[in-house]
Amino acid sequence: MDAETAPSRSMAGRLHGALRQCLGAVSHAARTALDIALPTLCAACREPVAGVGVCADCWTKLSFIERPYCPRLGTPFVYDPGSSMLSMEAIANPPAYQRARAAVRYDDVAKVLVHALKYQDRTDLAPAMGRWMARAGTELLDGADVLIPVPLHWRRGWSRRYSQSGALARTIAGQSGVPVVTDALRRIRPTRQQVGLSRNDRARNVQGAFKVAIERTSRIQGRRIVLIDDVLTSGATVDACARVLLRAKAAQVDVLVFARVVDTMKAPI
Repeated sequence: MDAETAPSRSMAGRLHGALRQCLGAVSHAARTALDIALPTLCAACREPVAGVGVCADCWTKLSFIERPYCPRLGTPFVYDPGSSMLSMEAIANPPAYQRARAAVRYDDVAKVLVHALKYQDRTDLAPAMGRWMARAGTELLDGADVLIPVPLHWRRGWSRRYSQSGALARTIAGQSGVPVVTDALRRIRPTRQQVGLSRNDRARNVQGAFKVAIERTSRIQGRRIVLIDDVLTSGATVDACARVLLRAKAAQVDVLVFARVVDTMKAPI
């Protein structure tokens, strides 16, 4: 490299850095101006709301899942049968994972929040949703070694630009102190959308779709894992993930989601 080329490249690098800083400042100023000009709207009903999330009226319509519920599946009971009583579904069709917990029922308001996070770039909702999940999953998180978000196939991740499960997992990690591992579990095969599929079709759809990366098995072996996802319907996806993780010698796999379908005969997604 000659004596004239090095200074010119150095100058170009400094100019490029200055330009990036300038563009970043302009972008931040534009976002700030937009935030001032436009009120924050409730994610569910689009009414103005203080802060981010839902208004007081929509908050009252969220059906938070509280005890009593099945200790295995986390599905709510109509009455309290005792802390050790399993639901009929858990007895008849036990999942590969040990326990599942959800913050809310998948009702109208929860559906709007999930779809806004998943399809409308509303990543600003992840902190509130993740905090509700951390509260619902306290007993799972207390003994957990690692959080693993249910992965997207790379094609879908590229088109969406982010993973909704990953965004939720990062908030839960901040609340619980349990670290997130995003590269150990991979979706190696693109799958159809689960919308409208029967329970059996959902299971077939995700069969063989997940794999633990060989170079990351040390992050799995002997660990108590909490799988993170947005919605649990039939449980086919998280069950497929749990089976793969258990084959990789995970000590235990639990599941924590934002919302779950309680009446699986009316699976809406």
